[in-house]
This record gives sequence, C-alpha cells and structure tokens, in this order.
Amino acid sequence: MVVAYLLTIFILLFLNFLLPRLLPGDAIIAMYSGHEMVMTEEMYAELIRMHGLDLPLHEQFFMYLSELAHGDLGYSYICHASTADLIMGALPWTLLLVGTSFILSAVAGIVLGVESSWRRGGRFDRSLLTFMLLLDGIPSLALGITALTVFCLHFGWFPSAGAMTPYSGAEGIGHIRDVLWHLVLPLATLTLSMIPGDYLLIRNSMMLTIREPYVLTARAKGIRERRIKYLHAARNAILPFATRIGIRIAYIITGALFIETIFAYPGLGLLTYHAISNRDLPLMQGILTVSVILVLLINIVVDMMYKKIDPRVGYAY
Repeated sequence: MVVAYLLTIFILLFLNFLLPRLLPGDAIIAMYSGHEMVMTEEMYAELIRMHGLDLPLHEQFFMYLSELAHGDLGYSYICHASTADLIMGALPWTLLLVGTSFILSAVAGIVLGVESSWRRGGRFDRSLLTFMLLLDGIPSLALGITALTVFCLHFGWFPSAGAMTPYSGAEGIGHIRDVLWHLVLPLATLTLSMIPGDYLLIRNSMMLTIREPYVLTARAKGIRERRIKYLHAARNAILPFATRIGIRIAYIITGALFIETIFAYPGLGLLTYHAISNRDLPLMQGILTVSVILVLLINIVVDMMYKKIDPRVGYAY
C-alpha cells in the first residue's frame, strides 16, 4: 500500500512537471507579454536560463524535485510573489467553500437517498428521482451564471464578486456576516451541482442493501423502522459513498474552478484560472502539487475509514 502511494506520487509529480511544458506556444513570451518592457534577445536568453528551460528535460525534472524537497514551490513572475504564499492565501477560501459544500451535499444526499429508496416506487421517490436527474443534467457553469444573473444582477440580493467587501472595516460578527453573505451563492451553486450524484449513489446502494437478509432479520425482531433504516441499512450502504469522497476531493480544482471564476471568489480555482491564462508555469505547478498532496492525504484517510465503516474490508489487507 505504501509503495503504491509512493509510486502514485512520483507519477503525478512527473505529470505535473511535464504537462505545463506541453502547452503550445512559448512559455517565456506568454509569462512576460503583459509587462511593460521590450524583450531583447539577451533578456530572453537570461530568462530561459533563470527558469532552467535551457537544460535537458530530465535535468529540469530533477531540479524540480530538488526544489520540492526543500519546500520551494517556485516564484510567480506574473504576480510577483512566492507561489507558496499565493496558494496559502487562496487555499483557506477554497476549503471554506468546498468543505462546507461537501458537508451540506453529503448530508442532503444521504438523507434524501435513504428516504427515497425506503419509499421506492412511491410518489415521493418518483418525484425526487425525476428532479435529481434533471438537476444532474444541468452543468455547474450554467447554474452559476443563472444564479449570478438572477440574484445579483437582477434582484441585487447578493454581492456578485469576491469573498468580502473591500475596505469595509468590518470586524468580529460583522466580518463573519460579510464573508457568509459573499459565500451564499457560490456555496448554493456548488452544493446543488453535487447533491444529485450523492443522492443517486446512496439510493442505488440502499436499494441493494435493504434486500439483504440481516435487514429482514432486524424487521422480524421488531426493531423500529428508523433504527433499521439508518443504523443497519444506511451504515452498510454508505461504504461506496466513502469512495466517492476520496475521488471527489479533486473537485477542489476542477469543479470549483468554474464556480470561483464566475463569482470571482479568491480560491484555488480562480488562482488556477489566472495561472493558466497567463502561462504562469511555477504557479500552475505549485497548485497542482498541493492538489496532488491533498488528494492523496484524503484517500489515505478514506482507506482508514473503510475499516471503521465495514470491518470486513480489513481482511483485504
């Protein structure tokens, strides 16, 4: 298991190093095209040397690994700041948005999925299943644009950009309310886009679980339906959902990128968008490196959770 994770880290770091270099165009010209300066041949050659792009690819990779080993994620020449500082400034906002959305969508998806499967074939199940399938077919990008147009531009109920009001001077409770007010629309959009997947997974898993003999045995013993539903059936049906948590952590970059860009929310998604737009190689690599570490750490935690949720999984090791 440890060897598998180490091999995964090495492969992902290699892809993280290689993919930005495969983008079309000249990285140096793209990074410095917005600067008010005339790019001479001498300056171009010096920048190539400074970024190590004149070295063979394998030497560039070993230099990249050496810098990572020393905790150096590089320097963003577009933002004129350390890549690590930029990421650490954006990461808390993304964790607030995505972490809260994970919790809300997981709770809603599990409860609705359990209740829907328990009443399978009834009006509640059919109506909820139809609604979730329709909602699942709407891209998060479309949900975000609609929410922005209706609730920000038309009604003016919520702020249209940012994570807090600039220069508001709010402190304490006022500051918290301001942050939450800016969080409402991005959070609602991201949560709505994630609930259908959670609901469908739990519903399908529960449909199989409630047919198991131990559920029939629990009913025959006269145990209350609510206890059977959540402590017997749902506990065993939730194991595939734990797998989904490990996979979905990558959504911090992919799915949240669109939401954060639409609402100009200053998280990793928006930072990734700016890095890609400006061909900022150090910043792109730094973001992907942090994302790889987060994904692997979450998957390790999920692997440990398996044994707690279902002790039978431990025999596979």
